[in-house]
Amino acid sequence: MTVEIWSDLICPWCSIGLSRFDKALAAFPENDSVEVVHRAFRLAPGAKTELVVDVIPRKYGLPPSQASSMFDRVEEAARGEGLDFHLARNLHGDTKDGHRLVQYAATVGKQREVVERFYHAYFTENISLFDHAKLLDLAVEAGLDREAARTVLESDSFGDVVEADQRTVQGYGVSGVPFYVIGGRYGISGAQETKVFAQALRQAWDEGAELADATSAEVCGPEGCERP
Repeated sequence: MTVEIWSDLICPWCSIGLSRFDKALAAFPENDSVEVVHRAFRLAPGAKTELVVDVIPRKYGLPPSQASSMFDRVEEAARGEGLDFHLARNLHGDTKDGHRLVQYAATVGKQREVVERFYHAYFTENISLFDHAKLLDLAVEAGLDREAARTVLESDSFGDVVEADQRTVQGYGVSGVPFYVIGGRYGISGAQETKVFAQALRQAWDEGAELADATSAEVCGPEGCERP
């Protein structure tokens, strides 16, 4: 059974949701027969690179103090999953190049390693994912060949894959991530609790289901991140 996960590399709820999903998958008796595939979703295509602390107040129309409280809430949720986020120190921008490396990594069996390295680098270490030199170093740390990764970055390789992923999920009517498709038929929107993922894995394995959103949870979309 395949689980497809649409996410963006700068989406905090995507990282939190992946942690919750991983716990459900680890406890799933048939997990050896589950393949996880990471799909691309760009929250800010074409956006210039700038500080998150400048972007969030503008997106929400909030004073900086209220934006800070939003960061605090997300960081608290991350700590609940054993993650250490420092959101106010991050940059925001178009993640196409990072996604292209993630899709290349899938062809050499290193996709998950690259996704995890990028998440940790961005949310915990506050390393820019918008700088080719930094992306290249991170990709190598995750197990990619430096020259092969450099070739990807210096071209538009896998750009068509990234764009196709986005068109596919938007065709489902999805405008925010994370979004999970389990077994090609069961859709889950948002950073659900682990028990929701566990139930979805069991249902998809045992019965199958029509593609439909589960009860919505925290998502990030082009206008920002929110609770339902």
